[in-house]
Amino acid sequence: MFAGAAALLGVTAGPAQAAEVSYATKCVPPPGVGLPDVNGTTKVEITAPATAKVGDTVDVVWKFTQAASKNPDIIDLPANSVQPSGTLKAAGAQSADVAMSGPRQNPAIPKGAAMALSDMKGTLKLTTAGQVTLTPDAYVVNALSTDTKCAPTEAVQPAATINVTAGEGSSEPPSSSPSPSPSPSTSVSPSTSPSPSPSPSGDTPTDFTGKVVDVPYTCQSPIGEKKATSPVQINAKKNGGSYDLTVQFKKSVMDSPVAIPADSVKPSMRVVLGGSDQGSVTVTGPTNASPIAQGAPIEIPDLTGTYKPGATGESTLSPGVLIVEALGTTTTCTPDSTSVSLTLDTEEQASGASGGSASGGTSGGTSGGTATGGGLAETGAGDHGTLKALGLVAGTAVLLGAAVFTFLPGRRWLR
Repeated sequence: MFAGAAALLGVTAGPAQAAEVSYATKCVPPPGVGLPDVNGTTKVEITAPATAKVGDTVDVVWKFTQAASKNPDIIDLPANSVQPSGTLKAAGAQSADVAMSGPRQNPAIPKGAAMALSDMKGTLKLTTAGQVTLTPDAYVVNALSTDTKCAPTEAVQPAATINVTAGEGSSEPPSSSPSPSPSPSTSVSPSTSPSPSPSPSGDTPTDFTGKVVDVPYTCQSPIGEKKATSPVQINAKKNGGSYDLTVQFKKSVMDSPVAIPADSVKPSMRVVLGGSDQGSVTVTGPTNASPIAQGAPIEIPDLTGTYKPGATGESTLSPGVLIVEALGTTTTCTPDSTSVSLTLDTEEQASGASGGSASGGTSGGTSGGTATGGGLAETGAGDHGTLKALGLVAGTAVLLGAAVFTFLPGRRWLR
């Protein structure tokens, strides 16, 4: 487990030395993912100077030679989406916890491929003459804004030793001054999008503004369930006997956990009809025309569709099932409860909602069944709102953010 001990006993300055240890590790996946704890083996190489003197501040490098994991066979992890941090234990002549951190820097990791974690670095100020041993301890892997916490389940052997000689400053009392590298934190940048204002034409209004309603969603992704709430508003503009619908998401709810290419995020929604009418209307939006940078707000544009009434009377429109495709995954978000956003006085149209097909459409048809399913539409980075309850919280954040550790001894799970 520990090599080069003889070389570490010299009292003159020597080159950096490295040694590898392996230790049993228990990793706990992020809460809410619904995956069990996993036991695996971590292999670490610690590099530090062989000799130094009291008062020196030395650089220490932690290299993962085996992360004891594979990426699950669910989704490819994008490049630069995984960041490790951890603690190195200094013992012997002085005791200290050395904070270690690595950059969010990794190659793209395909499904089923071995995990690749960047080297972590930290510093230790030497305060006491004698031998100081360096032993790897617990570490955290942050992937797409979620943390997997890993800790040894057995005593770990030292991976490096620094032979510290007396020098200027040797009389100062022992103290440690590790210099942690701060880990990034995600922030949410809410932005409110404008609602259309009514613009009556003559004595008869043609524009109808719905109220903003908070919709609690349960989103089901390929790896699990996520609950979130998003404010939604449904507006309409009368167009002959039909209505052009616009659905807006009014609140910024999530920053992008990873760089997202253009034309890769595609949501659609079924607007649920009630009151005199029944069925649903599919609304869609354009795909994102430009890439979304990591850490930037994920915005969803206006979703549009046409409502052709299938009944005469007072008809209501409520947000319904949302389906999101992003980076090769599909997430279905179903409202836990529905709230009416807009009420319209409608006149029955031929082949309207009540008599329409169950499939719905994006530009003229409405579906004749309840909005409990739905095909996918298109979406992207528009001028309104951002996505929370929707695909990238329940889908991308859970699906991608969870995808980290599949330990070699057998079981797989997502970080």
